[in-house]
Amino acid sequence: MYDRILVPTDGSPKGKRAVEHALALAAIHDAEVHALYVIDTASYAGTGMEATWAGIDDLLREEAEEAVDQVAALAEGTDVVIETSVVEGAPGREIVRHATDLGCDLIVMGTHGRGGIDRLLLGSVAERVVRRSPVPVLTVRLAEGAEASGTVEDG
Repeated sequence: MYDRILVPTDGSPKGKRAVEHALALAAIHDAEVHALYVIDTASYAGTGMEATWAGIDDLLREEAEEAVDQVAALAEGTDVVIETSVVEGAPGREIVRHATDLGCDLIVMGTHGRGGIDRLLLGSVAERVVRRSPVPVLTVRLAEGAEASGTVEDG
């Protein structure tokens, strides 16, 4: 059913749940996993620190590489093929673009499950992806003690 699964990652310990879910699905379906880290450059625009941007950029790229390397490390000892990518841009837009460009069949990503005013104030990358994705999106709740959503939402 799935040949290519995209798993966006932020490298956080909580995000590991979504990665593990993607790897389990890939093992069942003999699919490859594409791990993606999006450097959200928009959140750093206009900070007035142009002189130090090179140093910040280096730190962000190092963090990004560590995050996608963690996905590859979790797949060690399995037959799951892992490809990794680091891109810059708006996370929701880049996740959908990457899934489309690679011909992915599924996106598996974490969500904090915020609702109400928190969602309005903070926004939700997962919600943006679900709304824009041409392929199914499986969201995995990242909050401690929460179970995976277990639903595939069509975008």
